[in-house]
Amino acid sequence: MNPRPGAAQRADLYNRRMKTAKPAATGHQATPAHSADAHERHEHPESAHAHGASQEAALALAEEYCRERGEKLTPIRRKVLELLLNSGRATKAYSLLDEMRQIHPGSAPPTVYRALDFLLSAGLVHRIESINAFTVCHDLTQCQHGILVVCQQCGSVTELHQPKLRQALVAQIEDAGYRLASDEIELKGLCSACQAAGAASTADASAPVAAAK
Repeated sequence: MNPRPGAAQRADLYNRRMKTAKPAATGHQATPAHSADAHERHEHPESAHAHGASQEAALALAEEYCRERGEKLTPIRRKVLELLLNSGRATKAYSLLDEMRQIHPGSAPPTVYRALDFLLSAGLVHRIESINAFTVCHDLTQCQHGILVVCQQCGSVTELHQPKLRQALVAQIEDAGYRLASDEIELKGLCSACQAAGAASTADASAPVAAAK
């Protein structure tokens, strides 16, 4: 009989599950306010089945962790976490509320916000301040990253595990007389997919001009 995995092993397993659970987003919106919420996904039946299986495994691990904390991943909390997993990127609270209302028509804003508050306190999700959105933490709890790179166009988030870099940044910030308001550091940017989409749009726009000459 195999010994029960420890917290670190479960977090590592959850990390891998979360990464495989994130679908690849292929659509890009014109403005950051909408692109953080709406995007288009195309999945083959096989990949969709694998995504569903890994998502269920991640949710099961999240439920187990909550039980060990003496707390409960209630159906509403679980559904909000599931919606964030399915999104695969930073999602705004009102978008989550719209999705919840499709499932539970009577859902009110406080219902979603209370669920998000719980998920934040448990370390299951991050709040992305720069775009006022939420995304799943890939380390389950006690996040070891501390540096989040956020695409300001599509809302995708990459978590970096660079302890020395973070320590150096914090030291410089404190030397300047400041104290961080949160444990996370956000870096704004454009992901490779959005850069490629922008380059393609520029090329398409310039093509008629070049043809006219």
